[in-house]
Amino acid sequence: RAQGDVADEARVPALAVFDLDACLWNQEMFQLRVLVDRENPVMGPLTPGGDVGVVGARSGGDIIKLHPGALHALQRFHAGDYPGMRCAAASSADTPLAVSIGRSALDLLEVVPGVTVREVLAMGFPEGFEGNLQIGRTPPLSSNKAQTHFPFLKRETAIPFDKMLFFDDCNWGDHCAAVANGCREKASGLGPVTVRTPRGLQVADWEEGLEAYRRRRDAA
Repeated sequence: RAQGDVADEARVPALAVFDLDACLWNQEMFQLRVLVDRENPVMGPLTPGGDVGVVGARSGGDIIKLHPGALHALQRFHAGDYPGMRCAAASSADTPLAVSIGRSALDLLEVVPGVTVREVLAMGFPEGFEGNLQIGRTPPLSSNKAQTHFPFLKRETAIPFDKMLFFDDCNWGDHCAAVANGCREKASGLGPVTVRTPRGLQVADWEEGLEAYRRRRDAA
């Protein structure tokens, strides 16, 4: 069966899409100046059981850390709790340097010991596939996620907009409204379910998003 059908039966989105800066993690990449230091990661307990892994990535004097809801979501996804679901990133990072710093953080921060965020985001996709990582605003991307990031995600993953769930801090502009209104499927008239995370992605935000998606699916 297609992964989308499995996700629908499990009442979960086929694609969970995360903004990065101030949503998935705490820092704004445009405020940083150097790639993360791979040789000097911040180690600490990653799991409720206290298993130690990379909890922070140093960029100069700053430390990039996942927000609690992001770690919770990615750990549960990695554990197979959401059958048929896959994950993606939609970030309008300001500059090529900001994009490079963000990508370097994805390659270092861990979800469980020995497994990076990048590796978890790749789960369910063919090896080497990166179409689920729409990061930046350099053409063909732009600052408008509804015009570029989400159409590209749909094209690359073949997942319709109304099977997506999107989290964004929206502190620099209402990306959630723009995407919900601007990326609708013709057949259903619906776009992605969206959740604003002004304090960064918390566990309650993640659970609220899943519940909102389930409610809409069940009402259809």
